[in-house]
Amino acid sequence: MAARKATPTAPKTGGRTRLHVKKGDKVVVIAGSWKSSEPRQVLKVDAARQRVVVEGVNMRWKHERRSQQNPEGGRIQKEFPIAVSNVLLYSEKAGKGVRTRIELVDGKRVRVGVPCGTKFD
Repeated sequence: MAARKATPTAPKTGGRTRLHVKKGDKVVVIAGSWKSSEPRQVLKVDAARQRVVVEGVNMRWKHERRSQQNPEGGRIQKEFPIAVSNVLLYSEKAGKGVRTRIELVDGKRVRVGVPCGTKFD
């Protein structure tokens, strides 16, 4: 019986996964029921789970228990994470979401829009 080869679960980047988006970026949702050409802001990035929380996207009702911070409790609407593969960085120059590539500029990694050449970092 042959031994199974171990497959890596994440790219070898010193123990952490790198994504094409960062917190604060403007992105366009390209898939799912929230698909739109309107740019929105990234609120949170979870690189380990390959998920991002985008402003006003994937809104769900969250039932809050009564507590000292929230004495009334009740229901609030909250953004939930979506897959990072469903968003593209928004380029002002192109006016739409663009794929990105990494270029080295003065020894630093810089995200550059493929069709338009916009530098995001």
